[in-house]
Amino acid sequence: MAIYLTGDTHGDFRRFLPESFYEQETMTKKDIVLVCGDFGGVWYGDKRDNDGLDFLEQRPFTTAFVPGNHENYDALRTYPLEKWHGGKVRPIRPSVLMLERGQVFELGGKRIFTMGGASSHDIQDGILEPDDPLFLKKFQRLNTQGALFRVNHRSWWKEELPDKEEYEEARSNLDRGGWKVDYIITHCAPTSIQNELLRERSTPDALTDFLEEVCQRCQFKYHFFGHYHSNLVLRQKHVLLYQQILRLK
Repeated sequence: MAIYLTGDTHGDFRRFLPESFYEQETMTKKDIVLVCGDFGGVWYGDKRDNDGLDFLEQRPFTTAFVPGNHENYDALRTYPLEKWHGGKVRPIRPSVLMLERGQVFELGGKRIFTMGGASSHDIQDGILEPDDPLFLKKFQRLNTQGALFRVNHRSWWKEELPDKEEYEEARSNLDRGGWKVDYIITHCAPTSIQNELLRERSTPDALTDFLEEVCQRCQFKYHFFGHYHSNLVLRQKHVLLYQQILRLK
């Protein structure tokens, strides 16, 4: 089993074309390409998603992803939970899988902890409610101003951050394994790493603080994450990925 990792795709899967990702020539469905959040392939929750999802299903490998902040959580939660390699997943297609938060998977002899989610950083100008009688007027005004805003249940979901039960399940699964894993896969970074990346623009939250706890308590080889749209290695073992595709050794 070969495992590859990449960063945010936002529903654009051109990096997985054979001419860009030539390694797939020798891959099978037992091999995995893991997206570190903001997958975006289930954005509309209807047939408009089919072209991208069908393209991934036709690849010779299995695509797995942790959820990010730019995901349609209403649509994702319509897919049933299943067990897969020791953890919970939601199959979107037979070989396109969402990895639930707080899980520990056994993949290719490696233990991988997953914890998707992040706070959106493009909502400074507010979240609009689609049933607001003044919605259209507010939308047009903000859009004309080039404001940073989102629309609830259309382009933003509160489920971008884990709930209490997901944190509890994560801690329980890590307790069960003695807080020892080979790899950590998330969308956002721990607080100290995010502070290093964003400096004065960093806004820590419950998830970044939880990931700080995980990275302090866990024994692990590498932590891979996306969200910040760059490719960078920090403190030797924290790896930020965007469009790069990296193979785990």
